[in-house]
Amino acid sequence: MPERPQALFAMTAENVPLVFPPEVLARLRALVDIDPAIVAEDLTDPRVAGVLARTEILVTGWGCPRLDAAVLDAAPELRAVLHSAGSVKGFATPEIWRRGIAVSSAAEANALPVAEYTLAMILLAGKDVLVRRERLRAERASPGWGIVPEIGNHGRRVGVIGASRIGRKVIELLRPFDLEVSLTDPYVDESAALKLGVRLQGLDDLLRTSQIVTVHAPETPETRHLIGRRELALMPDRAVLVNTARGSLVDTDALVGELRTGRLSAILDVTDPEPLPADSPLHDLPNAFVTPHLAGSQGNELARLGLAVVAETERVVSGAGPAYPVDFGALAREA
Repeated sequence: MPERPQALFAMTAENVPLVFPPEVLARLRALVDIDPAIVAEDLTDPRVAGVLARTEILVTGWGCPRLDAAVLDAAPELRAVLHSAGSVKGFATPEIWRRGIAVSSAAEANALPVAEYTLAMILLAGKDVLVRRERLRAERASPGWGIVPEIGNHGRRVGVIGASRIGRKVIELLRPFDLEVSLTDPYVDESAALKLGVRLQGLDDLLRTSQIVTVHAPETPETRHLIGRRELALMPDRAVLVNTARGSLVDTDALVGELRTGRLSAILDVTDPEPLPADSPLHDLPNAFVTPHLAGSQGNELARLGLAVVAETERVVSGAGPAYPVDFGALAREA
């Protein structure tokens, strides 16, 4: 049997058994020589130096230390960095790509639960479930059976901001439903929008015409406060803003001001700041539904990230390139 390549975990140690439960870990260890008892939370730690010097595949995750030139010098055999989470921006440096080291991310796998959360919230928002549940709790009296004219998901107009991995998955998941879906993204043209099955609009037009707006743009200096006071004012009465991207894309003060009027509602899995201060009005506003950044992989969904790394490891060991490589040139545009 050929010798297995040396691999090393580089992440917060407590995350290893969550992302790589026994059955997933067994599949990984069948491909590479990796010890789950040796986890590099600090790649300059002398205790991992010997393993790092022989490491060909670095399995990274949340909490991975920065991979700068000094770290890479200490890992002369390294040929692949396989990330068991989404963005690599927090630890990856240009030096990795300069040295021809392959970089892969499980962002595609992590996009699915975010898209599923978004789909659920869009459908609930269309029925005004979240706000009406708050009203029922406050009034403690049900109006009983009756028709509510302004709610429902038949033909409801949904606007997607950003054709990111998650944005595209949301569009895909929305397809079976009787909704009108629009998209705004500066990197998507009419032809690409047609293939996605959506109507392409400018941001202002999308905000004016959408009853539910869901944000999936990356966090960059250009997208900070992409949705501010002016943009919120464009949204029609009773519209709903859903944000599962990054809190900084929405101006929190402007949103609070608009929500206080009761004109709009918001569903926020991410906030700015995060976590919210205890005295934030968003905790108490009945038309603000806030969850603690749980749309991404949680619980049993974490194993999907580990399985994504196993699949990429199989490809690297066989001599193929990663199926989901991270393109350094596109990194600045990604979440």
